[in-house]
Amino acid sequence: MANYRFSVCYDGTRYDGWQHQKNTDQTIQGKLEGILLRFFGEPVDVHGSGRTDAGVHALAQVANFHSPAAAVPPQPEEMEKYINAYLPEDICVFGMELAPPRFHSRLTAAGKTYCYRIWTGEIKPVFMRRYVWWLPEKLDTEAMRKAGELFTGTHDYASFCANPRMKKSTVRTVDRLEIGRQGDMLTIRVHGTGFLHNMVRILVGTLAEVGRGERASQQISEALAVRDRSLAGPTAPACGLCLERVDYDPLFLPPVDLPEKNIG
Repeated sequence: MANYRFSVCYDGTRYDGWQHQKNTDQTIQGKLEGILLRFFGEPVDVHGSGRTDAGVHALAQVANFHSPAAAVPPQPEEMEKYINAYLPEDICVFGMELAPPRFHSRLTAAGKTYCYRIWTGEIKPVFMRRYVWWLPEKLDTEAMRKAGELFTGTHDYASFCANPRMKKSTVRTVDRLEIGRQGDMLTIRVHGTGFLHNMVRILVGTLAEVGRGERASQQISEALAVRDRSLAGPTAPACGLCLERVDYDPLFLPPVDLPEKNIG
């Protein structure tokens, strides 16, 4: 039984998120598992590093799956070629390799980088509309940067979580939040050990209010302390968000060769 690790790039516009659901077949995980069922003739569970929401994109989502015990494990190149042959044009897998048996794309992830893009130009971004939040306003970038510093560190982000019934810990660590601007394009890049449901989009919505002068920086500190979702800003649209990178401990990165006896 081989453990395959790979990256997935997708345009999430027409999908209902990463995780497969009973009421729709339009999920990234569902598409991948459907193809693997066709290949192996039995169900295969695909694990993703995170559950991106409907409309959210990924430049390099990381995933893994184990081949069925009874199957002869194909070479990674063969597996990658087969999957891409049946995927729709807005999903692609790449970097397929054999991973250590204990590698799990979500449980062994050490950090993630998300990038959110806001287009502030007055002219509607017709050809970028699926990948940016169009906010045709003058945002105070410096004020947003100073406010963004308050989000870095280890905090309880309950006020920035879309799930009010979250039973697990809402404490997370954000070690980097960078805001850049090039012309009318504003980017907010966030790196952390993990994120809550809609956390990045709520952070962005809150920072946008700061940029418009509707929220003072000290209100962010209050929201973090009080743990009340109503004290944070709105949830920014999904279209502007992209999962860019997932980090792992080097222990889980080297590829592992298939045993010769299992090679068909």
